[in-house]
Amino acid sequence: MEEKNFESELDGAKELLKELSSPDITLARSVEVYKEGLKKLQSAEKMLEEAKLQVEEFSKVQNGK
Repeated sequence: MEEKNFESELDGAKELLKELSSPDITLARSVEVYKEGLKKLQSAEKMLEEAKLQVEEFSKVQNGK
């Protein structure tokens, strides 16, 4: 199983957007792709928030707060 990271989740969402933009995509497939894309974006957003918290904590330690 491939390890998830911010970049791979974002790249995966971009690929899904390309597929979603295809004029040949069916309605059923577009719903599947949309759901999968949302999951990838939510995962990336969670990773970004976790990284932000780590930076904030590190900054507090460095500033002695």
